[in-house]
Amino acid sequence: MKKFNTIVFDLDGTLTDTLDDLRSSVNFALSQFGFPERSRDEIRSFVGNGVRRLIYRSVPENTDTATAEKCLEVFREHYKANSCVETRPYDGIADLLETLKKRGIKTAVVTNKMHEAAADIVEYFFGGLIDITIGQSEKIAPKPAPDSVFLALEKLGVSKEDAVYVGDSEVDCMTAHNAGIPCIGVTWGFRDREVLEANGADYIAENSQDIIQFAV
Repeated sequence: MKKFNTIVFDLDGTLTDTLDDLRSSVNFALSQFGFPERSRDEIRSFVGNGVRRLIYRSVPENTDTATAEKCLEVFREHYKANSCVETRPYDGIADLLETLKKRGIKTAVVTNKMHEAAADIVEYFFGGLIDITIGQSEKIAPKPAPDSVFLALEKLGVSKEDAVYVGDSEVDCMTAHNAGIPCIGVTWGFRDREVLEANGADYIAENSQDIIQFAV
């Protein structure tokens, strides 16, 4: 089994369970336009491609673009102020990150979550345990484009041959493969094991401690 000195993590569904806060902000935004609410399972199926896609999937079919964009702005503002209300790290994640830190493993978060919200969540729950956080912005193509992974590796000063990507969705598998690095698919997140395997996850982690075996 290959060992890696750099681990790049997805955030939502991988390090933290963010569904309830995402659902609350989506439904707040939808309510401002008289749209019906979405369930937790619906939000689970909508996430992974960034907040614009999340909102466009959440508004009723045939909603005009101008209204969807206004709904997106309401969501952004609400979520900025409420991203850590019910969000929690998954079991064992803090211990995992502490172990990696002690071993000198370099770490990054690369996510399609808004950069400001991603940075707030990482700092709030994992302050000092993650070296770099890169969220979605207008300056870089979102996953599954590999650009954000390449930026993280550049900032960490490592080559892709030394890195592995950890995520919970088909988007993460595609991102890793587009970047030319292996993907560890985690089964505790927003997608089932079958989805990860069907999308080419190179390894499967059933719990956070399974990831330790990949660290140098």
